[in-house]
Amino acid sequence: MLQPRKIKRRKQFSPVIKRGHMSRSGFNLDFGSFGIVALENGWLTSRQIEAARRAMTRYVKRGGKIWIRVFPHSPVTAKPPEVGMGGGKGNPDKFVANISAGRVLFEMDGIPEEVAKEALRLAAHKLPFKTKYVSKEEE
Repeated sequence: MLQPRKIKRRKQFSPVIKRGHMSRSGFNLDFGSFGIVALENGWLTSRQIEAARRAMTRYVKRGGKIWIRVFPHSPVTAKPPEVGMGGGKGNPDKFVANISAGRVLFEMDGIPEEVAKEALRLAAHKLPFKTKYVSKEEE
């Protein structure tokens, strides 16, 4: 799963999810011909990114090329179950990417459009928010 090699601080403030905020960058298909775009704001964990990547790769039988356009930089901490209040902040539990609406999450190229559309649909089921299929022809 994806995680940074080295981070400046082990624990950070939680990434803020801004309501009604559109992405300022990463909203164009830059590498591939097909992709999926987030329609909502939220966190995308490294496990969810990996699950979506596996779903796409298996469906296209390792054909074509896949680009992952997001990276989970931010650590999120969690305390163990049944631990009372106090005692400080919990240990790092997972890494997340803070996603704004309009952000391109995955791109594909080198395969027919029907195959790409189905692979991206399968990947979208692994993600925690609504997404939309986009292609170069539609732009």
